[in-house]
Amino acid sequence: MTIEIRRASTADWPAVWPLWQAIVSAQETYMYDPFTAAEQAQRIWFPDPPAETYVAVDGTSIVGTYLLKPNAVGPGSHVANAGFMVAPSARGKGIGRGLAEHCLQRAAELNYLAMQFNAVVATNTGAIGLWQSLGFSIVGTVPQAYRHRTSGLVDIHVMHRTLQP
Repeated sequence: MTIEIRRASTADWPAVWPLWQAIVSAQETYMYDPFTAAEQAQRIWFPDPPAETYVAVDGTSIVGTYLLKPNAVGPGSHVANAGFMVAPSARGKGIGRGLAEHCLQRAAELNYLAMQFNAVVATNTGAIGLWQSLGFSIVGTVPQAYRHRTSGLVDIHVMHRTLQP
């Protein structure tokens, strides 16, 4: 399998939407409303610059996506934030790692000094393991901050790593 990671365009949204909807409606990893309409979801995942959205393409199918943006505005804009989604049918094939490595490289190119994830759901052990293998640390935990569909109230972690000295 050869995966191409490229900058997304609004023309990609019809292919990204089912992936986004499936992951968000599962209520296992994202804090977005599971009943978010397609138009609102597009504004969330394809925001205006300086945010950048990318897709992972296998042949003609979009199998993953990420959103890179500043974690905050003004004095906090040197820290990046990102969100990642991989199609359930494409998991376990290294696509998430490929997207993460691409994102970290792109964030460094954009002169971000660090990356922070504000809400990594504690039951998402695959993501936590991936982020830790890429140098992220858990710098804080918010108790019972996520209402997981099957596990009930679970913790979320704030994860962080520096990108440049």
